[in-house]
Amino acid sequence: MPLAVLGLAFIVAYSVYVLAIDVDSFWHRPLLIVLGLSWVVFLVDVIVRIVLTPRGGRWRFIVTHPIDVLSGLIPLFRALRVLELFNQIPYLRRRTSGAVRAQFIVFAVSYALAFIYFVSLATLQVERDAPGANILTFGDAIWWAFVTIATVGYGDEYPVTAAGRFYAVLLMIGGVAIVGTASATIISVLNERIAKLRHHGGHEPEASAPGDERERPHGLDPSLFVERHPQKPAEPPGDERDG
Repeated sequence: MPLAVLGLAFIVAYSVYVLAIDVDSFWHRPLLIVLGLSWVVFLVDVIVRIVLTPRGGRWRFIVTHPIDVLSGLIPLFRALRVLELFNQIPYLRRRTSGAVRAQFIVFAVSYALAFIYFVSLATLQVERDAPGANILTFGDAIWWAFVTIATVGYGDEYPVTAAGRFYAVLLMIGGVAIVGTASATIISVLNERIAKLRHHGGHEPEASAPGDERERPHGLDPSLFVERHPQKPAEPPGDERDG
């Protein structure tokens, strides 16, 4: 939790540092302190975890925890690491099927939005002062990020620096992952829907035809509303004469 809180402070400080160009000099130093402190803490966290890993499994840890390792080097992955930390909070890790699906969807959307937002911020930071740059505002950066991740590629906005192109490559790779995750989620929902249809014999339960049953108040015994035909009373014995 302390690491997650520090990560949130980093997200706010980095956003203000990049977007508020004319920030008061009084706030400039605190922002840099928060950014530097978060970078040091995340880097130390990764180094300590690698050192504590048994000697034979350290490379495996680095390969299987890319967000954790890169969070100590690149600001973009520090934001994703914050989301990963919140995902590990016990209260948010419920095990019911509905909770797991809702948790997966919420965090997938959160990862996608945080990824696009921070790529836009980082690209704007390295591009806006470069000679010949055309990504000059945050609006330009967001537009470029969505156009790139959607594989539309209008070409009206593009990075001109080496760092900006590096972030563009990360955006392209992340776009493939985001599209793949969305496709897998849709397929999972469809498979569950098909399984329910098979459970009901291949079709949805049909609704009753109108007029088959009388309308009845909810919650009352249905037998009270079944139409009964009056029966002819039995004739007393001895009333009939022999024919």
